[in-house]
Amino acid sequence: MTAPAGKTIAEKILSAHAGTDARAGDIVVADVDFVMGQDGTSPLAIRALERMGVEKVFDPAKVALVIDHSSPSPVEGVSALHTQMREFGKRTGAKIYDVGCGVCHQLIPENGHVVPGDLMVGCDSHTCTYGALNVFSTGVGSTDGAAAMASGKLWFKVPETMRFTLSGQLPAGVFSKDVILHIAGLIGADGATYMALEFDGPAIDAMSVEARMTMSNMAIEVGAKAGLMRADAKTLAWFEGRGTRTPAPVEPDPDAVYAVTHSIDLSELVPQVAKPHSVDNVSPIAEVEGTPIQQGFVGTCTNGRLEDLGIAAGILAGRTVHPDVRFIVAPASKRIYLDAMAAGYIQTLVEAGAAVVTPGCGPCVGTHNGVPSDGENVISTANRNFKGRMGNSNAFVYLGSPATVAASVIEGRITDPRKYFEGGAR
Repeated sequence: MTAPAGKTIAEKILSAHAGTDARAGDIVVADVDFVMGQDGTSPLAIRALERMGVEKVFDPAKVALVIDHSSPSPVEGVSALHTQMREFGKRTGAKIYDVGCGVCHQLIPENGHVVPGDLMVGCDSHTCTYGALNVFSTGVGSTDGAAAMASGKLWFKVPETMRFTLSGQLPAGVFSKDVILHIAGLIGADGATYMALEFDGPAIDAMSVEARMTMSNMAIEVGAKAGLMRADAKTLAWFEGRGTRTPAPVEPDPDAVYAVTHSIDLSELVPQVAKPHSVDNVSPIAEVEGTPIQQGFVGTCTNGRLEDLGIAAGILAGRTVHPDVRFIVAPASKRIYLDAMAAGYIQTLVEAGAAVVTPGCGPCVGTHNGVPSDGENVISTANRNFKGRMGNSNAFVYLGSPATVAASVIEGRITDPRKYFEGGAR
């Protein structure tokens, strides 16, 4: 009798949480380790719970609501939704991260709510971020999120997995954001629909945990349910001091079955830019270099971490933002904001001309903070550049790394950041 094939990370985590031998294509009901919602989705989940007649959550320690998308509130209607979330927290014991705490996808792992080997869901599409930490995390709708909050369980279709083995050393001035943009351009916005991604190889091993989170964050931009990585020594060290739970890392089996495999050598990769109005409309920076910009933005759940602010500050140190450009910076969390202050990054950025806004989603979703004007070009570290994404359907959003944004706001046009890394400075 032939032994069954090995399993991917996704198959192993879902099998363990469903208590069954699950394979790609199977439907399972699995226990979830954590459930999260944000202020654009939580009010819908709260109303769904009310319709279900549910007054409690399955475990208050495993549910969090985060006020980050419109934070602080820009209008009275949003303020009412925020009040609804706060009252829900008081009534059920669910954790509330209020105005100024930061972006949900930074706060959940930063505060130890998930650990390697976990299964979690969030009412936000970029919940896939935690895959970089060896967590099967995926976005769900508010009604499914409500069901998970009530029961601690949810149904899943076990996804097939697409594997990326990445080798080669990234050149100076090229970062993980360029890697994931390159992949988006390579396979397209629907190239991995309802699949899990697995990233591995020497290039991943060399990346910081923060850089890896940038890549997993954008798995959804190619249609994937999750963007998974192994938990190595860097991952486990990152979790030290973050909560009391013990990680249970999951490795893929050597004979795991993958639907598709890609091997990419990154040693010759150049900075990448996603052009309006789709994330997979990607080109090498030379094709868009010189495009005038009126606004730059460093932040979001993709690139608002300490490393990202440090990269931007390193380029802007001793330089100034172009007089025709507005430069907005949003740290991904209060802790990152404080650490960036201690490191001198915030002072450097402000002295250069940046406007630092409340930790949170900032201009990314376009609900407040930094809405561009008609016809303006924005270079952003966000994960999406759809028409109207930043609040104006008549503006044009380009996506790049923090280095690309920093170089561009200095020169007033999209600029190849590699010139600022000559001599090996990184």
